[in-house]
Amino acid sequence: MLSVEAIDLHYGAAQALRRVSISAQIGKVTCVLGRNGVGKTSLLRAIVGHQAISSGKIALDGVPIDGLRSEERARMGLAYVPQGREIFPLLTVKENMETGFAPLKRADRHIPAELFDLFPVLQSMLGRRGGDLSGGQQQQLAIARALVTRPKLLVLDEPTEGIQPSIIKDIGRTISYLRNRGDMAIVLVEQYFDFARELADDWYVMDRGEVTLSGDRASMDEDEIRRRMSV
Repeated sequence: MLSVEAIDLHYGAAQALRRVSISAQIGKVTCVLGRNGVGKTSLLRAIVGHQAISSGKIALDGVPIDGLRSEERARMGLAYVPQGREIFPLLTVKENMETGFAPLKRADRHIPAELFDLFPVLQSMLGRRGGDLSGGQQQQLAIARALVTRPKLLVLDEPTEGIQPSIIKDIGRTISYLRNRGDMAIVLVEQYFDFARELADDWYVMDRGEVTLSGDRASMDEDEIRRRMSV
């Protein structure tokens, strides 16, 4: 589904990623783990097209996308939930969700009822401004907005950051449901290891812009991963 092959990424003279390779498959959650500042968000920015790579390849369903703009990647089925949520504070909840219509064909421009089953609180708040929601509600809104696009690849950047435990559980259940539905691949960047451990089918640990450890659920060495995330 998603293939990232040996990519480098620079911000000016500073190199943020060094020959990073990951893959993500339909019906699986791929977790990218690591401390702050090791390149996790830079990797996601490269995948979604917010930052150009210096070398390497990124492909979706075998089609190269590293030369495409973000909106072109969105039309191919890539959706992004950024760190910090980035909802529009002055737009209503409904209007925020409708911004997900942009990459869709006109016939598909409606909010799926399923989203209100996943996030019931949003249905009762459709007319409220996004900026009036709590942090956890904004996070649910950001995920719902991404799901409006009917993605084949959902990319989430630290969705548990600053969120109360009850909503973290709700987000975990939603990710598990989407994985089990079997029609999308999910890439999840996390620092909260316990949350990632429950969801990860495949995982990668990053440090200093490189992947230093990787494997699948069966090969997960919790002690080693925790050690690398705390050093």
